Amino acid sequence: MKVSKFGGTSVASAEQIKKVATIVQSDPTRKFIVVSAPGKRFDSDKKVTDLLIDLATAALNEKEVEAKLQLVLDRYKEIAAGLGLEQPICDVIEEDLRQRVLLDTSDEEFFIDNMKASGEDNNAKLISTYFTSIGLSAQYVSPKTAGLLVNDYPERALALPQAYENLSKLSDVNEIVVFPGFFGYTMDGQLRTFDRGGSDITGSILAAAVHADLYENFTDVDSVFCANPRVVNDPMEIEEITYREMRELSYAGFSVFHDEALMPVYKAGIPVCIKNTNNPSAPGTKIVSVRKGKHRPITGISADSGFSILYVSKYLMNREIGFGRKLLQILEEENISYEHTPSGLDDISVIFRSHQLTSEKETRIIKRVKEELHAEDVHFRHEFSMIVLVGEGMNNNTGLAARAATAISRTGANIEMINQGSSEVSLAFGVHRSNENKILQELYKEFFAPVTIG
Repeated sequence: MKVSKFGGTSVASAEQIKKVATIVQSDPTRKFIVVSAPGKRFDSDKKVTDLLIDLATAALNEKEVEAKLQLVLDRYKEIAAGLGLEQPICDVIEEDLRQRVLLDTSDEEFFIDNMKASGEDNNAKLISTYFTSIGLSAQYVSPKTAGLLVNDYPERALALPQAYENLSKLSDVNEIVVFPGFFGYTMDGQLRTFDRGGSDITGSILAAAVHADLYENFTDVDSVFCANPRVVNDPMEIEEITYREMRELSYAGFSVFHDEALMPVYKAGIPVCIKNTNNPSAPGTKIVSVRKGKHRPITGISADSGFSILYVSKYLMNREIGFGRKLLQILEEENISYEHTPSGLDDISVIFRSHQLTSEKETRIIKRVKEELHAEDVHFRHEFSMIVLVGEGMNNNTGLAARAATAISRTGANIEMINQGSSEVSLAFGVHRSNENKILQELYKEFFAPVTIG
């Protein structure tokens, strides 16, 4: 039994949804289909989710609501017409959207979540209707009806243990289950959306709950590449990768699969296969607990920008008990989570994602660190990227960090930070964002380019 999730590009148009139906028809073990909202049909197109955010904003401001609503409805009507579906499904979608627009707007975040979630929810209804029209025995199942329970705000949305028990009952459904991704409900019935990659998370939760043999994640690429193909020319494909490796790469910018989505299937020991909706016969990339071969120390190289560094210096800092805790507490009180904390005897740097900062926060943090911790130098630096080398084969592979540092030095770029986790699965370098691409290219040459013997 398989759970198959189809991303936004896979369900962006009638043509794409027909491909999805063919894939589902080709394998009767594909019993659970998790769908995203319609994505982009072409580069300059807008995702339905973005159209829904525009609609929510219009409703909050009480301006252009009908015009923004029609843009969303037109997308669904175009898809329905391309699938040869009758008017009733369009009426169902329109009624749903009009009801959501009238929801209480006093809590803007919850209102916007409800509007965004309608993208996946209505697309699941439409796709289920199409499946039925072509003779597939299918039914739309709502996360609320199925019992996909999540925790309460303000913590980020996570499935509660009871959710898995509730969803496991779907194994008894005879039809193909078409399930919307991206959202669940609190115990008191409040809709909440998952973080980035939310439909991936839903698919993973459902796969774990029904004890699937395989969780398929259909996207628009044949496989995961060992480096960004927009930066490195014709990078190698990854045939097999471990959960730990994939999570590390996802954290550092791999957009194919969000790192949080791996946790439910990782705990359940369910393998994942990333496949291409436009080329379903391609074997794809398998994510497993243990890889068969570890002939290369590095499995992939990833990069992510948007990092800032808080630098703090104080003489004899290393002898001051509690200094690090107090510094991190200041950041916690500003609602900032950190990624790395490289340090020396008299200085420490805290690296975190820049989007958490505002100019007001920066001013407060600098003031507090100087006044409360009596630091001699406190300042922020911005525009940094994290370059991460990932591979189970790194463990006990001597000289790897030196090779990477030497490769980076050939680009003329400065290394701001080096960090290797205790698990020895990843090696991270902090560099200025302007050097990101040339460093990626040089590291790829060092670890993946074929060796020529002259």
